[in-house]
Amino acid sequence: MSTGGATQFVTDPTAIPVVRLALAAALGLFLGLEREWSEKSAGIRTFSLTSLVGAVFTLLATDATVGAWLLAVGGLLVIVQGTLLAVRGLQTGDGNSLSLTTSMSLLAAYGVGALVAAGYVLEGVTVAVLSSALLVLKRELHTFAGDLSRTELRSMTEFAVLAFVVYPLLPAGERTVLGVPLEPRVAWLMVVTVAGIGIANYALVRTYGGRGVAVTGFFGGLASSTAVVGTMLDHASDRAEAVSYAVAGVLLANAAMALRNLGIAVAFTVGGGAPVLGAVVAPLTALAIGAIAVAAVTADWREPVPVEIESPFSLRNALAFGAVFLLILAGSTLAEGQFGTAGLYASAVVSGLVSSAGATTSAVLLYRGGTVTAAEAALAVMLATGSSVAVKTGLALAGPRAFRRRVVAWSIALLGVSGAVAVAAAML
Repeated sequence: MSTGGATQFVTDPTAIPVVRLALAAALGLFLGLEREWSEKSAGIRTFSLTSLVGAVFTLLATDATVGAWLLAVGGLLVIVQGTLLAVRGLQTGDGNSLSLTTSMSLLAAYGVGALVAAGYVLEGVTVAVLSSALLVLKRELHTFAGDLSRTELRSMTEFAVLAFVVYPLLPAGERTVLGVPLEPRVAWLMVVTVAGIGIANYALVRTYGGRGVAVTGFFGGLASSTAVVGTMLDHASDRAEAVSYAVAGVLLANAAMALRNLGIAVAFTVGGGAPVLGAVVAPLTALAIGAIAVAAVTADWREPVPVEIESPFSLRNALAFGAVFLLILAGSTLAEGQFGTAGLYASAVVSGLVSSAGATTSAVLLYRGGTVTAAEAALAVMLATGSSVAVKTGLALAGPRAFRRRVVAWSIALLGVSGAVAVAAAML
């Protein structure tokens, strides 16, 4: 008896057509949940069947010419069905925009089924999850878009131009910039990514910021950790009973900063010529988890703490970060060239006082270009992160005694744990 099928199922179950069909139907069902809950004309069964049909026709298209025609006809039928739903909504006057949303969601479901059946499983799952999120977050998205000022809208358009138009104009591949092997497109993508993180979290803070210190501290920390510390400092100074959640807010801002740096270090070394910068995973994760755990134990996360954060929808802000990043990169390169690894580490500490994200991106680019080793880049990232924690701790010293003592004590403890984890990981 052949065991090839069983072995294939164990090693890669999604390679089996039957599994792909089942997954396509499940993802379609997932997409249809919100439509069913909203009592739309197309619900769970319609969406699941649409994804399943897309998967069936795609599998047929890989084996026979007629399958390609079926796939095209199926897509056309989905478009026709969506158009009829939209027309029906316009005629009844019952939420015409929602009918249009349902129509496009059906087309997305068909595409999900086709992607999964063609072997693009991760891509299909990604489309399904993003589509579902857009459906579920309808109210929040409309509220956020409606609250944008004209200036913010114009600035967001400028940022989109900055992100998506400039990128293809940059030269591909490696170039020598400031005496350092550098990939201009990757460097630009990193700058845009950091700016995008700030924008996304600004939107979250504006939408949910008054609902609890967890949202304010964590997402506010990603958007502007200085603003978070300033807000917590004000609350702790005004009311003695606010000290516990104010400390939690600072710790959550540190956790967000550590996770952001971790994301940059890992995401921009995946698929590069050098191995993934995995040495930062354990210490930065320990710092983030430790900060979140302490904040959860010592404070009520439901305490509403609104924070005033400057809008990041600004071309000037993005360009300012880019300029800071180039200065940090130049300084790191010069310091490393003149003083070796000691210069690199000193530059990381100093740069972290201004922007740990800039210091992290600089270290990652130096690593990608082969200027520094993985161990040196990882230590530079951790030093920059620790320097950023020290800045927040220093700002907290302006607060009342109980606030500053707790922030200092917890910050030192968390940095100590992170350092110990880094040492232990290096010895393994």
